[in-house]
Amino acid sequence: MTTPPPGAPGIASRASRSVAMGRKGMIATSQPQASMAGLEVLRDGGNAIDAAVTAAAVLSVVEPTMTGIGGDLFAIVHDASRGTTRGLNASGRSARSADLGHLQASGHTCVPEHGVLSVTVPGAVDGWDQLLADHGTVPLERALAPAVAFARDGFPVAEVVARQWNDATSLLAEDPTTAALFLPKNRAPTPGELFVNRPLADSLEAIASEGPDVLYRGVLAHAIASDIARRGGWLTIQDLDDHRSDWMEPIRTSIGEVELLELPPNTQGFVAIEALNILANDDLSRLGHNSGDYLHLVLEALAVAFDDRAAYLADPDAVPDETLARLISPAYAEHCRRQISSEHVRSRDTDPSEPDATIPKRATGDTVYLAAADAQGNLISLIQSLYSGFGSGIMAGNTGIVLHNRGSLFNSAPSHPNHLAPHKRPLHTLAPAMVYRRGRPWMAFGVMGGDMQPQGHLQVLLNLTCFGMNIQEAGEAPRARYDTSGICLEQGIPHTTATNLRHRGHTLIDGLGFGGFQGVLINPETGTLMGGSDPRKDGLALGW
Repeated sequence: MTTPPPGAPGIASRASRSVAMGRKGMIATSQPQASMAGLEVLRDGGNAIDAAVTAAAVLSVVEPTMTGIGGDLFAIVHDASRGTTRGLNASGRSARSADLGHLQASGHTCVPEHGVLSVTVPGAVDGWDQLLADHGTVPLERALAPAVAFARDGFPVAEVVARQWNDATSLLAEDPTTAALFLPKNRAPTPGELFVNRPLADSLEAIASEGPDVLYRGVLAHAIASDIARRGGWLTIQDLDDHRSDWMEPIRTSIGEVELLELPPNTQGFVAIEALNILANDDLSRLGHNSGDYLHLVLEALAVAFDDRAAYLADPDAVPDETLARLISPAYAEHCRRQISSEHVRSRDTDPSEPDATIPKRATGDTVYLAAADAQGNLISLIQSLYSGFGSGIMAGNTGIVLHNRGSLFNSAPSHPNHLAPHKRPLHTLAPAMVYRRGRPWMAFGVMGGDMQPQGHLQVLLNLTCFGMNIQEAGEAPRARYDTSGICLEQGIPHTTATNLRHRGHTLIDGLGFGGFQGVLINPETGTLMGGSDPRKDGLALGW
């Protein structure tokens, strides 16, 4: 794989907006209020981790469709003063009473997509606390102050959020308590309409003053547990009290002068690494950006990696170290590349004797992603989510907290490593990414959108390294999406490419999203901080 100098200036930009530039701080998020709150922390002397937690908390208020304190969080953090880069898994586990027998006794053959049985322990708040305690400089109370203000005083609903909110109307309407707060006037708010969430403001203030213990052991924990019990769910106060986030080493692969860092299971980060390894010896730049030749190889590499995700991804304790090492090894990638033809799609082996329960659910959820950097060289890649729009569709009591539905991704086949079991983390789509260049931290980036996340990581990175795009162009360029039922091509990909891919045996489908990119890059020559923000979302990158 050739790696020309990325971000070389051209005569005409291929993006709809310029790259954001700064020297002292940079943040990119999917909502302007969150970007501004994070930038203010940087300007007040806080570091990138302080800014990221502040912005994540604001997103939990102003983008309630996608994220909240009832969800999970993952992050990769480069701490410049220590010279370390490590990952945080702040995802929650299933209830200790959750298992396949209880599921069947509840009248279900698989975990429902929404509702009380889809709820696992929310890990985001503990994640915020861990990030600030280990790498931040401001207290949790300072980081949550802007979020509290937005929840109590209200905020104008952004355009993309309003559309997502409207799409979730039927889910929200199923529960009277949830509908009373989130469907004011018996409908979703329209763009620009003010939305106030005073119960959430109270919950955030309690967390700010008492710390995460209030959510996992205190008043809020009891409110969540009692509400779930009332609804016939599994999660208890003990399950909340048992929650612990885990620091871990990222997994990585090197291609030329670039090294991609992802997180190990239960995230799907290895999918991007495996696909990148498969393509390592192909001269992709020669094939042409978004040509049929190029996208065929990219999509076939992703198909191989997603087959492995379906077979192996689960709770970290259920994925042997040797299995993960094999999946991200160059030797395995070479073996997989030999199975891919440049002329036609590979045959997909299926076993008709396998039960339907082994077929993975399509992960269509969306989320929020943000990246931040500071003048000291700190860099953070952070992702947080409720999984589906408004998660489980359940607000816990009168807390203003919507609980996520991450448990719906458990498998119901007893032999599968991701099968539902007590105190277990489910397969997780959340995947933050970081890139080193020439041995130094270079970029924090992510692409939201369920199964789209590792696919977006791969395509954005190739845009930068193979096609010389800057960070805004790389995140904005039209994308392709692999799915087990076919492939989706975003508007802007040439019709000739679509025709070419059909001739190779690809099935083109519609109806899948292409996620939303945010990224921050450190120019190694000048030290300039550069930010990109996807116009597919409401947000922006801001620097100073």
